[in-house]
Amino acid sequence: MCSKQKSLFIFFTFILTFIIATPLVTAKEQKLTIIHSNDIHSHLMSFSPSMDFTYEVNDDSTVGGIARIATVIKNIKSKRKNPVIVVDAGDFMMGSIFHTLAPEKAFELKIMKKIGYDMLTLGNHEFDLTPNILAKILNKANENNSLPPIVLSNMKFNLYDKRDDTLFDAFQKGLIKNYRVKKINGLKIGFFGLIGKDAAFKAKYSEPVSFKDPVKSARTIVKVLRDVEKVDLVVCLSHSGLKRKRGVSEDENLAQKVKGIDVIISGHSHTTTDRPIRVNGTLIVQSGYYGKNLGILDISKGAKVKLSSYKLLKIDDKISSDLSILREISDYRNEIDKEFFSKYDLESRKIIGETTFDLKREAAECSIGNLLSDSIKWYVNKHSYNKDNPDSKVIGSIIAHGMVREGLMKGKTGKLSVGEIFKTVPMGIGEDLSMGYPLVSFYIYPHELKKGLEIITSLRPIIGDSFFLHISGVKFKYNPNRMIFDKISEIYLGSEESGYTAFDYSKSRKKLFRIATNIYVASFLKEVGKRTYNILKIIPKNSNGIPINNVKDLIVDADNTIDGIQELKEWKAPVEYIASFKDTNGNGIPDIPLSYSKKKGIITVEKSVNPYELIKNGTFITWVGFLCVIGVFFIFIFITGFILNKIYPDKFTRNS
Repeated sequence: MCSKQKSLFIFFTFILTFIIATPLVTAKEQKLTIIHSNDIHSHLMSFSPSMDFTYEVNDDSTVGGIARIATVIKNIKSKRKNPVIVVDAGDFMMGSIFHTLAPEKAFELKIMKKIGYDMLTLGNHEFDLTPNILAKILNKANENNSLPPIVLSNMKFNLYDKRDDTLFDAFQKGLIKNYRVKKINGLKIGFFGLIGKDAAFKAKYSEPVSFKDPVKSARTIVKVLRDVEKVDLVVCLSHSGLKRKRGVSEDENLAQKVKGIDVIISGHSHTTTDRPIRVNGTLIVQSGYYGKNLGILDISKGAKVKLSSYKLLKIDDKISSDLSILREISDYRNEIDKEFFSKYDLESRKIIGETTFDLKREAAECSIGNLLSDSIKWYVNKHSYNKDNPDSKVIGSIIAHGMVREGLMKGKTGKLSVGEIFKTVPMGIGEDLSMGYPLVSFYIYPHELKKGLEIITSLRPIIGDSFFLHISGVKFKYNPNRMIFDKISEIYLGSEESGYTAFDYSKSRKKLFRIATNIYVASFLKEVGKRTYNILKIIPKNSNGIPINNVKDLIVDADNTIDGIQELKEWKAPVEYIASFKDTNGNGIPDIPLSYSKKKGIITVEKSVNPYELIKNGTFITWVGFLCVIGVFFIFIFITGFILNKIYPDKFTRNS
């Protein structure tokens, strides 16, 4: 065979091989659709407000709703020829009336299993009810064959503390696993879950369970999935979070530091991604919160994972509701009224008040923040203020922004039901094991009140909006140009009705003042002290000034004539407070006062570089900073003089 014939033979062989091989390569590419949610927080009903919801489409402005999500899942599965999986990145519980019977009924897990969720992870709020009650919820769902597969890879049990024994047993039984492998149409998918550092920090009631470093845990699990399980695709359900500012969030850091993760379904930060973020070859997505959106991620897996398309689908009234799911939710509400609200002589749909304006939630002074903080002060004083002892009156109350879960929307009717009000502060469990954080009160010195307010001015910008404080009974001014932890220059005590007076917060003043909040916020006081090197250390005290170390001892007793502590529940404060308002329009329903439609000017920002304003009423921090500046100035003068003397010795030396 001549060289020319050989060349033609090689050429045609190459072409033929390419033609035959191309379909084989293409055949290896497999398509997959991932429907994802996160931070649903028990929002099974459509809302804002739920009372506006109707069964029809295009006739209300409500969003979310598990019945609409059910319809979307069903429609996507029917339209896609490729496999579809449905996943959630945690915090599916805690946030509405539906979690109130979670230990007995496990409504959230039951309904998610029914509508087709294939995999979940746990978020920090799944631990709000303590590890043993979380285990009770998982076991209840498992008994009824209503438990979706759950993965969580960085949970650490304490073998010497029995408070997590039942959760450890649930883990041993496989109700939670470090990872799971699911085979779909020949595609082997490895799933694992994580709780991030910020989420772990906020999981105060997870003790004695703790959480290992998410990056280190991910490396270990990914290695097992890739090298031992030989999976084709690795999906991480990460309750860690994304931030608006690119490149600084935990999930971006995870993707950067851990090779081998194909997709991260993110949660915790309530962020929406209009398009996937790609970091180090990993696709990262998050769908927001409360089921307002579903993410629909279409990918293809060949040699690499390719993004085919992504859509963030708004769950609203354009989507019809699955009627069988709606009926089930209605049955749940009836059970909740019978087994939970009846104990308080209430019903979830009972109208408590009405409003002519929206009370919106913001990480700043806002109408709902003012109403809720006022309600705490009013409620504690109503039940535990002794008129014979003026010092027993609560002069100020606080609620952290992260604890305010929703505002109150006027909707079509302006009517406010118990269920809607409950959703504003629904979190937690009491020492009596009933739902809702208990309110606590304690005494502090004037300078400690200032320290608490400095959380807003100095800590909040560093650690996030969750630590903004909505306050009642207090106003203050601050200069952002002042020294950190000493930005406040003036404080006033009082109310809108009685007016405000200047407050002397000097450290020498030892008069005690009573403050109220919820037990979760109080539990962070020690942490604030630690994180600020005790500069913002606040020591809760009793009325005699004796320090109280255990926050459980701060719980307000609503009736000391009965044995035990009769807890004042945080969620009941706004219910009773709103019910106490006057009926201004004569229809027999209390009206929220118009004063809540505008800001009270609780926080005044006065930017200034005037030296007097920078040191006015300053604490030792400011004076230390001031002396340092003066010291640096004199050192600068000395060095400048020294240098000039070396350069121009004749001008800086006396003639003899």
